[in-house]
Amino acid sequence: MSSDLAAVGYHTGMVVHTFAFRWKAGVGEDQRVRALAEIRGLQGQIPGLLETWVGVNVSSRSQGYELGGVMKFSDRSALDNYGAHPIHQKLLQWLMPLIDALEIDFEV
Repeated sequence: MSSDLAAVGYHTGMVVHTFAFRWKAGVGEDQRVRALAEIRGLQGQIPGLLETWVGVNVSSRSQGYELGGVMKFSDRSALDNYGAHPIHQKLLQWLMPLIDALEIDFEV
């Protein structure tokens, strides 16, 4: 890490995973509610997933992203393990065809 990043308080360690979804045409309210519930339900099932927040976007500057969320992981390894975890993969199987997603991950 550069000393410039350290000077502003940046360090490696915990990882924040952020995401936003644009729903594709024809996605019903039932599917949207299921996505929100299942994402919230990941908490407590994935090792290293410390906190989860997810909800409907209320920003007027959302650029069409209607659902957003933030997850905090203990470290990069936990985030990597989350990506491959069977429960997460099961969610992605039905969800990915319904969305255009944006993700940003950073260490805090």
